[in-house]
Amino acid sequence: MLKPLGDRIIAKPTSAEEVTKGGIVLPDTAQEKPQEGEVIAVGPGKLLDSGKLAPMDVKVGDKVIYSKYGGTEIKVEGEEYMILRQDDVLAILDKGKKKGGK
Repeated sequence: MLKPLGDRIIAKPTSAEEVTKGGIVLPDTAQEKPQEGEVIAVGPGKLLDSGKLAPMDVKVGDKVIYSKYGGTEIKVEGEEYMILRQDDVLAILDKGKKKGGK
């Protein structure tokens, strides 16, 4: 398995939508690169000048939105992954909250 170093994370991109709302099927070449993924591994954190590690804000299992041009795409055993710095993560999708704040 992949083990990220420093403040890097490994995310498995979610697949892009293949059919538009109007019912038009898009070929792979016309689809945008996904910007969402599930975190599958997290590094220990960023090493600060003081020698301490800054804790990571994301954890394994988080669904995240990351920068469109951030990270590095890799393929391992036929599976696609993204290696990202924590700074490339724009948001964590909160799966536990419902609309209305309850």
